[in-house]
Amino acid sequence: MMLDRVLEAYNFDPAKYIIKPFGNGLINHTWKISSDHSNDVYILQRINTNVFKQPENIAANIKNIADYLQKKNPEYLFIAPVKTVARTEMHQDEEGYFRVFPFLKNSYSIDVVNTYAHAFEAANQFALFTSLLSNFNVRSLKITIPDFHNLSLRFSQFGKALKNGNKERIEKAQTDIKYLLDQTFIVEVFEAIKVNPGFKLRVMHHDTKISNVLFNAENKGACVIDLDTVMPGYFISDVGDMMRTYLSPVTEEESDFDKIKVRDEYFKAIADGYLNKMRDKLSETEKAHFVYAGKFLIYMQAIRFLTDYLNNDAYYGSKYEGHNLMRAKNQIVLLQRFIEKEQVLNRIVRDIY
Repeated sequence: MMLDRVLEAYNFDPAKYIIKPFGNGLINHTWKISSDHSNDVYILQRINTNVFKQPENIAANIKNIADYLQKKNPEYLFIAPVKTVARTEMHQDEEGYFRVFPFLKNSYSIDVVNTYAHAFEAANQFALFTSLLSNFNVRSLKITIPDFHNLSLRFSQFGKALKNGNKERIEKAQTDIKYLLDQTFIVEVFEAIKVNPGFKLRVMHHDTKISNVLFNAENKGACVIDLDTVMPGYFISDVGDMMRTYLSPVTEEESDFDKIKVRDEYFKAIADGYLNKMRDKLSETEKAHFVYAGKFLIYMQAIRFLTDYLNNDAYYGSKYEGHNLMRAKNQIVLLQRFIEKEQVLNRIVRDIY
């Protein structure tokens, strides 16, 4: 079997281990490895090379960060990959790239944020990760997904889709197209951020959904995981992604838009948790853009969904006709709800500062 050869690369006897699919990840294939002969449990992943074109860059980044944290902050819980028999961070064969991580005992993850405490703990963990790496040479990190959160590029791709995309779909999406074009000030602010010395390039996770945090038995955040998208970036990426995915009780897959709302208490949890660790690290300019982070990420996801719809679902795919249009509309409604509450949200941030 394919996975037997992978286990052997880590000096695991395939006859003694049970391998079962694990988690709900959409990118990499993940399995849980356990054994009746040992208490040790592991996570095995095959990296999706359609998304991550150079998996060796992921391995290099994780090793670089692990070495730094071990030297500067050895008390920090960082789950580094298990080395192969050949002492490499991952195993490569004709089936792809594989890596193994220890499974943190008595830990759990969740897929949906339903409590203030979980939102706070997650924000606190992502902030702690970036804070501990404040003096790390961020430019030593390799790019694992080029232009992942480059709003300027996403907007340019949107413009090309408006010119060259499916004409029938363009006509059908006119209302949504007009709304997103009316919000181009969000792109203009991002353009200004890129040349603003008040914004610092930092070590950012770039994928701060709640499932990328492990919680311990006391329901406290233990550490962040899934570091494939760790790259240089701006704090608005991590904070914005938390706002996009934590604030509403429903996801981008919800077609009943009346269920979409911005929950003030969850915004406060994000702000409280993140600023608890990053308050003294952020510049005054960055602090002034805390709420903008939400607009930045929600808007970018809306135009990405709509761009894909206009391009005949080439990137995200779709489970039914108009799926990506629905996703785009969902994010547009979330953006509208967010902007409607902007003054309230700014007040929450000022009270925390």
